Amino acid sequence: MTVTVDCRMIDASGVGTYLRGILPFFLQSGNNFLLLGDARRLSCYTQYKNAEIIHYNKKSFSLNELFFFPSELKKTINRADLFFSPFFNIPAGIDIPVFTTIHDIIFPDMPQLYSKAGLAVRMRFLGRAHKKSKKIFTVSEFSKSRIEYHLGKSKPVIVAHPAVQPSFLEYMAKTINIKKKKTVVFLGNIKKNKGLACLLDAFALAKKEGLGHRLIIIGEKEKFRSSDSSLLKEINFLDDDAFTFTGHVSSEKLMEYLSEASLLVQPSLYEGFGLPPLEAMVLGTGALISDIPVFREIYGGYPVTFFRCGDCAELKEKMLSLLSGEPPVINLPDDLLSKYTFEKTASVIMRELN
Repeated sequence: MTVTVDCRMIDASGVGTYLRGILPFFLQSGNNFLLLGDARRLSCYTQYKNAEIIHYNKKSFSLNELFFFPSELKKTINRADLFFSPFFNIPAGIDIPVFTTIHDIIFPDMPQLYSKAGLAVRMRFLGRAHKKSKKIFTVSEFSKSRIEYHLGKSKPVIVAHPAVQPSFLEYMAKTINIKKKKTVVFLGNIKKNKGLACLLDAFALAKKEGLGHRLIIIGEKEKFRSSDSSLLKEINFLDDDAFTFTGHVSSEKLMEYLSEASLLVQPSLYEGFGLPPLEAMVLGTGALISDIPVFREIYGGYPVTFFRCGDCAELKEKMLSLLSGEPPVINLPDDLLSKYTFEKTASVIMRELN
């Protein structure tokens, strides 16, 4: 069997992590693969004899892929047996069976985050993916239920969880004797559904009550300022010494921040899965997370602390409680790492493709 895999989002945050995690196991499956994307970014896969790189560096979700997708690429792709996308974009002219991935369906669930035109375009792409896909993959039972609610149950929706990157597992050995710093980490993009405004409010209140920790926001300050000016008011409550924007960080630096932190706070209003709490726990750091349904699904029964979603006062109280003494010791349950592995994720997908 030959499968074309759309790898153009290999460097994206969530989708890229998912794709990079499953690709090595795809390539060990005994099948042949055509990897569509920027040849330079995919050069690490040339070591596999069953992988052929198809260079194409035009962006996903663009007019190019819908109206100007090269005819020679179409011919090459359509010589494969299947087309797999780690997201819900499908270039025009694909005539072989299509399998797509919808990580979440936030657009219709939180329409207030988008303009009417922006929502309409996103829903058009979602509807097109649902119509053209033979099967759809997603990352949680929560996302599956929302996909079926908004798009119907005419297509099979299969849950294939994300997982912790191998580099995090390798880094675990370095965290055994690590000394915790008086830092609180927020990890994620700066979209409103991530709940950063609530964290800033809660952190400002906690500082007034004597919290001696520093908030580390892993993201770029310039993008933060231009992306959501309403949050600037929240920043004004904090002294410059109370928080840090890291800017873009390497994977190694990210793991260092997470492993040295006293606490990760993930105040999300909406997620398809939400990987940072799992990554933090693997590196020995406790997680304080909102009680949204998907977090209850993924992290219920594991050593995390929940607070009521959007309740800044409760977030403040629980943050002060967790940080009042020594940082909590995280004892990973035996089944945690075996439950969420990219080998398992890839095997679920490959089984459905076969």
